[in-house]
Amino acid sequence: MNYSYIIALHIVFIVTWFSGLFYIVRLFVYNTEAGEKSEPEKTILRNQFNIMIRRLWFGITWPSAIITLILGPWLWFGKFGGASMDWLNIKLFFVIGLYAYHFTLHAIYKQQMKGVFKYSSQKLRIWNEVATIFLVAIVMLAEVKENMSVVWGLVGLIGFVVVLMSAIKIYKNIRQKKK
Repeated sequence: MNYSYIIALHIVFIVTWFSGLFYIVRLFVYNTEAGEKSEPEKTILRNQFNIMIRRLWFGITWPSAIITLILGPWLWFGKFGGASMDWLNIKLFFVIGLYAYHFTLHAIYKQQMKGVFKYSSQKLRIWNEVATIFLVAIVMLAEVKENMSVVWGLVGLIGFVVVLMSAIKIYKNIRQKKK
């Protein structure tokens, strides 16, 4: 089989998976913040968000994660014969971390479906950016490969995290001033 098709499908499902990961946490935030509303608005919003969350999670995010998990090893074994390469091992470390992140979102999904809201909207906003960190690390490793220094890659990723967290803090301050 032509591996260009497998690569293309792998990329498509990675994109849809990340889209689901990014949007699901935003819906968790909105669902959490709906708890601050008075009735009947609170109930109406929570019912609508629960429908949206369930459809996104099981209609897009989970299927995309599973198909990505099938296509990734297919490419690795088909194209590289399962060979071990330093960049690929590091990338796989981040991919495993991304699946762990996915499972933490599934735990939050189950909690919210039961009406349990353990995390503030601010904590969820910060948690939403974890997917961004994984995205940057995985894409850089997939495209730059052996040309990337491990040290400079880590320094760059840490710098990105610092900038990202600073932006979140600035945004929080702006939101608080508007209130």
